[in-house]
Amino acid sequence: MFKQLLASIFSSADSLAMTDLPQALTEADTVLLDVREENEFISGHISQAINHPLSRLEDFEGDKGKTYLIVCQSGMRSQRATTYLTNKGYRAINVAGGMNAWTGPIKGGY
Repeated sequence: MFKQLLASIFSSADSLAMTDLPQALTEADTVLLDVREENEFISGHISQAINHPLSRLEDFEGDKGKTYLIVCQSGMRSQRATTYLTNKGYRAINVAGGMNAWTGPIKGGY
């Protein structure tokens, strides 16, 4: 049922509320992609996130069978990354509000 809910949300807005992120991350085919610069990522990120800065996104080679939830600091860079990755054939969803909206635990370093 949750997959159906996600599908309807994604198809209409291509955006996910930060409050829905923890549940979305329970899906096996979902990857949290943090597009902030490396120094921002190291200073604190969501533990499941992998870092691939927007400034190097043209080098990204992910699995097109997965869904990428894209996060940055406020939601602006992640929206640009979502558009770019979608145009490259990836299933990419912007996480609205970015890290500014995250209230859960933060991990430092890698």
